[in-house]
Amino acid sequence: MNRDIWNRSKYQIQMNHSTKTLAQIVTEYPFSASLLERHDLDYCCKGKQTLEQSCSDASVLQKIEAELNELLSAQESGKDSDPLKLSTSDLVNLILSKHHAYVKDALPLIQSHLHKVSSKHGLRHPELDEIYSIFNTVVEEMTSHMMKEEEILFPAILMFEKAGVIKDDSIDQSSLEMPMQVMEMEHENVGAALDEIKKLTNKYVAPQDACMTYRLSFDELKEFELDLHKHVHLENNILFPRVRKQLQDLKQKV
Repeated sequence: MNRDIWNRSKYQIQMNHSTKTLAQIVTEYPFSASLLERHDLDYCCKGKQTLEQSCSDASVLQKIEAELNELLSAQESGKDSDPLKLSTSDLVNLILSKHHAYVKDALPLIQSHLHKVSSKHGLRHPELDEIYSIFNTVVEEMTSHMMKEEEILFPAILMFEKAGVIKDDSIDQSSLEMPMQVMEMEHENVGAALDEIKKLTNKYVAPQDACMTYRLSFDELKEFELDLHKHVHLENNILFPRVRKQLQDLKQKV
């Protein structure tokens, strides 16, 4: 029975997108924008074209549909995971593979779209320049933030997990606590920046005269905020408290 349900779920994700317009695809699945751009498909000015019309031949269409279905499957498979049941190393890997990877793809794409939109519509909508400026700050902060996690904090956490298994009480606890505090502070800073963007975009509602790229950039910002909330939740509410509890347990043993 469970296998039948799983098979149906997999089957439903194998959708045919050939008759959908490029604009429709990006509207339904904002995360597909980077995929279309990699294939040089203009979902803005040529958004009324169907995917089939936009592809040079059947093999290209088949390739793009397969990649799009993979994206949909990845989105679907990530819904039911329970991070509380993951080991620390698996939890770190989830943060890296799902959220860090997404942010690295999303930052330059959203930045490019906001630059295009602010350049074209900034005179009529001056708030776009401020949105673009704030997001540039988010790009800088998130890039630095993830690098510190990947190169310093997460390796230290994984080393601590290994040390805990062999009951090594020689680990310097400040090498974990201080970086975690810095990460939490940076989470707050980026969250505040996105709150300001949310206000300036009227909760990501584009004006009536907005073009496809304008609307897409707001959808991307909304998706980015949602992912950040999930990302920060995994660190602030699961990973860091777990490490702190392990540190406290180790301290009591000494």
